[in-house]
Amino acid sequence: MKRTKIFFASDFHLGAPNYEASLVREKKIVRWLDSIKDEATEIYLLGDVFDFWFEYKRAIPKGYVRLQGKIAELTDSGIKIHWFIGNHDMWIFDYIPKELGVNLIRTEVERELNGKSFFIGHGDGLGPGDHGYKFIKKVFRNPFCQWLFARLHPNFGIGLANFFSRKSRAATGEQDTVFYGENKEMLIQYCKDKLSKKKYDYLIFGHRHLPIDFQLSETTRYVNIGDWITYFTYAVFDGESLEMVTFEGEDRIIRG
Repeated sequence: MKRTKIFFASDFHLGAPNYEASLVREKKIVRWLDSIKDEATEIYLLGDVFDFWFEYKRAIPKGYVRLQGKIAELTDSGIKIHWFIGNHDMWIFDYIPKELGVNLIRTEVERELNGKSFFIGHGDGLGPGDHGYKFIKKVFRNPFCQWLFARLHPNFGIGLANFFSRKSRAATGEQDTVFYGENKEMLIQYCKDKLSKKKYDYLIFGHRHLPIDFQLSETTRYVNIGDWITYFTYAVFDGESLEMVTFEGEDRIIRG
């Protein structure tokens, strides 16, 4: 079978809410990757693969070996995997790209895929408002702040970060189930602003967790590919059109 399709997935949040639940989800993600490996020419992972990740010089967080092994297997077979950092795993440095063979991406990108124009990113800190998080994001991405965190022993540093990651997720949990409408969704507003400057066929993000397939114009769609905590959704581009799909579950994709 010829590999022709491009897949998009996001927000696995492996490690949350606990080891047992995360392991079940990790195995499901590996089943999904196995199900698409004969069709995929490229896979875009749009951030927050881990609920927390920090690479010390000689240490990484424990776990996630099934996913890491599967991704290495896929890249070794010739499938291109593009891994975006998210707000929960922004402290990925060189281990993931070096060991797993992925292309690590730290910001939004434009892609021309089979004649269609894509704008792709994780989605955090985009659109109007949310000034508190935008400030924190600058702090967390500051190399000096990262150097300071690396001075903490992994037992303490990773434990502390996991605590705050759980608090962040708890604070936004309710928002992940509600579609606020075209005029109140920050990423839709961001997409409209982008389209006022340049045309795209698809603007694709993660971060929001809620799977949304929204028609912005006759020729342009905003797609948020959801998460693998609640919805288990992904997008697939067959070279002509993009489709939102639910893996092993009920279809709860919001279409507009």
